[in-house]
Amino acid sequence: MDAKLDGVEAVFLDLDGTIYLGGALIPGAIEFLDRCGEQGVARYFLSNNSSRSVSQYLKKLEGFGIPAVEEDVLLSTHDLLAWLKKEAITETWLIGTEGMREMMEEVGIATRSTSPQYVVLGYDTEIDYEKIATGSIHLHAGVPLVASHPDMVCPSPDGGLPDVGAYLAMLKVTTGVDPVHITGKPNAGMILHKIEALGLDPAKCAMVGDRLYTDIAMATRAGCVGVLVLSGEATMADVEALPTGAEQRPTIIVESVDNLLR
Repeated sequence: MDAKLDGVEAVFLDLDGTIYLGGALIPGAIEFLDRCGEQGVARYFLSNNSSRSVSQYLKKLEGFGIPAVEEDVLLSTHDLLAWLKKEAITETWLIGTEGMREMMEEVGIATRSTSPQYVVLGYDTEIDYEKIATGSIHLHAGVPLVASHPDMVCPSPDGGLPDVGAYLAMLKVTTGVDPVHITGKPNAGMILHKIEALGLDPAKCAMVGDRLYTDIAMATRAGCVGVLVLSGEATMADVEALPTGAEQRPTIIVESVDNLLR
């Protein structure tokens, strides 16, 4: 398969570093999305970034002139909520944004419990010392930790910004605690539950993203076509450094989404 994506029925698109970078669209992104519509390829937006709620993502996409509805957006927060539900968790201490808090509390999960079952860590762009300190106290007391995703950095036009993986390192140094579970990409379930709901064959779906250890690794685990774009974090040097047979090895490599479906 090549950049034409012949036979692909749906594309799952990472956002930061793939469709936009910070506050700017990747050149050609709108035209690529137009080609999806013209060629009958369904498109969904999938992000590990748990700092925003679905409604906030929809507002950001709308601001870029990209029409989308709630069902088009898949977040690591959705994967986290599914895991918390499976574990029957209703009491947590959240280190996360207001958008993430809203999504959790909408489904009945307390986020500032004095007796939490879990400390929950998301990509908190509104982080303050109280959240970290209280979370650390709970971890020292034996409360387990779960994280929304493993990303070390969030891409920006000025370089990588501290993400959940960086916060995990801080908490490890502070408390000695590792998370019992990390949701989001590269867990195959992050994408497979939607593919199954759509009745599609994973082999006819493509995951397009800029990260090898999340986007491409998940594509491999899910049996999807893995498309690496070089418009965000990963470089050709990163690909060349991969060992033979690594799950992070992409099927297709392009400069950006502008090269796809042509």
